[in-house]
Amino acid sequence: MTDLSAKLWNEAVRPRDYAPEGEKYQNAVLEQYKICVEMADRVSARRNLTNTFFLTVNTAVGAAFVGLAGGAKLTDVSVWVLLVGLVILLGECAAWLLIVRSYRQLNSAKYAVIGAMEERLPAYAYSRAEWTALGEGRDWRRYVPLSHVEQWIPVIFALTYVLVVIALAVS
Repeated sequence: MTDLSAKLWNEAVRPRDYAPEGEKYQNAVLEQYKICVEMADRVSARRNLTNTFFLTVNTAVGAAFVGLAGGAKLTDVSVWVLLVGLVILLGECAAWLLIVRSYRQLNSAKYAVIGAMEERLPAYAYSRAEWTALGEGRDWRRYVPLSHVEQWIPVIFALTYVLVVIALAVS
C-alpha cells in the first residue's frame, strides 16, 4: 500500500493550504473518499448487471441449443452445426469470464485506493476492520468472496455445453 499512497496523495496540496487548521482539508479528503466508495459500489452494480445479462443469455441460448440438438437424432443434425454452436457458446462463456475478471481487477484497484485514503481518516473501516472481520477471504466458512464464486459460473456453463455435444456425438 506504500507505493499506492505515494501515488495517491498530491504533495503540492497540504492540510495547511486548507486553513484554518486543516479542517477543510479533512472534509475534502472525506468527500473524495465518499466518491471513491460510491464509484466502487457502482462498479459492483454494473458487474451484477453484467452477470445477470450473461446468465440470462446463456440460459436461453443453452436451453435452445440443448432443445434443438437434444430433440433430434445426430444424423438429423450436422456435426458442423453442433460444433459451430459449441464454439459460439464457448466464446460467449470466455467473454463472460474475461469481463468478470476485469471487474474483479477494477474493484480490487478501487478498494486499494480506498484503503490508502483511509490512512488520512480516523478509521480503517474497509481496508483493515471489515476485511479482517471477514478473515480476508481465506476461510470459506467465514466468507467466500463473490468474485471467486462468479468466475466459476461461465466455466460450469462451458463444461456443460462440451458434455452435451459429446453426449450427442456418442449417442
